[in-house]
Amino acid sequence: MYKFRDATKRVIYVGKAKSLRSRLNSYFADLSGLHPRTRQMVTTAASVEWTVVTTEVEALQLEYNWIKEFDPRFNVRYRDDKSYPVLAVTLNEEFPRLHVYRGARRKGVRYFGPYSHAWAIRETLDLLLRVFPARTCSAGVFRRHGQIGRPCLLGYIDKCSAPCVGRVSAEEHRDIVEDFCDFLAGKTDVMIKRLETEMANAAEELEFERAARLRDDLGALRRAMEKQAVVFGDGTDADVVAFAHDELEAAVQVFHVRGGRVRGQRGWVIDKAEEMDVPALVDHFITQFYGEQAELDARDDVDSGPVVPREVLVPELPADADALTEWLSGLRGSKVQLRVPQRGDKKALAETVERNAGEAFTQHKLRRAGDLTARSAALTELQEFLGLDTAPLRIECIDISHIQGSDVVASLVVFEDGLARKSEYRRFALREAAEEGDVASIAEVVRRRFYRYLKETAEESSKPGLDPETGRPKKFAYPPNLLVVDGAGPQATAAADVLAELGITDIAVVGLAKRLEEVWLPADPDPVILPRTSEALYLLQRLRDEAHRFAITYHREKRSKRLQTSELDSVPGLGQARRTALIKHFGSVKKLKQARIEEIEAVPGFGRRTAEAVVAALAGESGASNGTQAGE
Repeated sequence: MYKFRDATKRVIYVGKAKSLRSRLNSYFADLSGLHPRTRQMVTTAASVEWTVVTTEVEALQLEYNWIKEFDPRFNVRYRDDKSYPVLAVTLNEEFPRLHVYRGARRKGVRYFGPYSHAWAIRETLDLLLRVFPARTCSAGVFRRHGQIGRPCLLGYIDKCSAPCVGRVSAEEHRDIVEDFCDFLAGKTDVMIKRLETEMANAAEELEFERAARLRDDLGALRRAMEKQAVVFGDGTDADVVAFAHDELEAAVQVFHVRGGRVRGQRGWVIDKAEEMDVPALVDHFITQFYGEQAELDARDDVDSGPVVPREVLVPELPADADALTEWLSGLRGSKVQLRVPQRGDKKALAETVERNAGEAFTQHKLRRAGDLTARSAALTELQEFLGLDTAPLRIECIDISHIQGSDVVASLVVFEDGLARKSEYRRFALREAAEEGDVASIAEVVRRRFYRYLKETAEESSKPGLDPETGRPKKFAYPPNLLVVDGAGPQATAAADVLAELGITDIAVVGLAKRLEEVWLPADPDPVILPRTSEALYLLQRLRDEAHRFAITYHREKRSKRLQTSELDSVPGLGQARRTALIKHFGSVKKLKQARIEEIEAVPGFGRRTAEAVVAALAGESGASNGTQAGE
């Protein structure tokens, strides 16, 4: 196992090889003959480290752990993006909720999917709610209808059992949800037979209305089942994987087949850091995809079944197929087959998945035909226009947001290789310089950001910039090649002065003015005018707009919290945390005004005297008279 690090000691690539000498020789050959991304990686690397392991299975696990830990920029990453929604069932709540969800998995929640589109989940839910009338509303809606004592529309049309108003108990509602989960998990035959029996019994007992309702329920279940096409009659449990690729990129498609039905589909397009054929793509995909799925499943206390199916069908076997099979079997807890389908229905489905991968790759190419070229051109143009020594591979941008000097906040966004790196975005609440204007605010943000950078890289460590306990990069450990501030010459000069005070001389600073899109260098009386059609100006505009969006989002969040609790500002001894707790508990100030002293006193952290003070402040009358009235 080996790691490449750049000049700041950041891990930029990890890999494995049986012969380290031959692998390194392939990297440090004639640069003109290297794969473009490999060439960029080699020229960025400053050092290489290696670790000897005893088995190929151990190497697979270590490679996955390193990629997860260091997030190297040149490694292939198969990330679940937000375009693949799932159906989430919040079994960790007293009254579980069914809803569309995107994002990281949460403990105590069961997931079904992924689905290609959110509307597919809503369509399935709409069909199944008449049979399994479980809660789908948010916590706020659920609490509000409980307070007013009336169910929502779904409760009136029998698509919700209305646990908010006590039509069913928590146990009865959980039984409904568990039946729903069983149906989606594939236990369809049992459910169908049960409903058929109940329908026949109702007809025999001359309960024709109930029999008709059960008949409609059966129809809804069958329509939901039809949406999941049966491809295998033997209850096959498999993932079918296919690729389409060229020299620079690769597209992968996965069909998840459970119980003989296609339960979900996923796809990614990734950049290739080095020359990779299909067996190498299979190796990387299986290691990362199933390793991440196993890690997500380990965080969830709900048993949703093995993350690895009985079979993984791939277009070609990698060189370490036996080690991969052993590793997958360990993740599943039983034997897993990794093989290439040769004939029959599985071969036909593999060809369908391959066509999907090819189609997705073609669409991606059409959308981003000039993207890589444009990003490279933008970075090269910035280097030329601004007179930089190297192309600014990492750029940071700072923006300030406020309304007439109130709730002043700042954002710091990061672009690497011309693309947003959202995991490294930062936001700041400004206090010291908030009353002195944008120039002072910019200076404060730059000082706070780079003071942290100096502190984190100056600590005595064999690997500065990395947390000695976790090995992960620290929040401010890596400096940008270029710092962009929203503003003109004064803002750029203020940022440059702060860097000079801190002794940092290798970071370029520019300001980007909104009005005429002028680029200002520190202390220069005249701006640099970039061509309106240049990729460099377009990149700076995207960077500035993203920083503005991120700052505005944070500002609105802070302002909303302040406005929600502003009517409670006059209550003595009531801090921001307890004001927020009140609004969260009652839902709004309007509801809080209607609450009795005893109800406010029941909120954690509140006593009788504080509750009386809240009632008095909201009513605008004396504490004694209001306390008497509210308590009656």
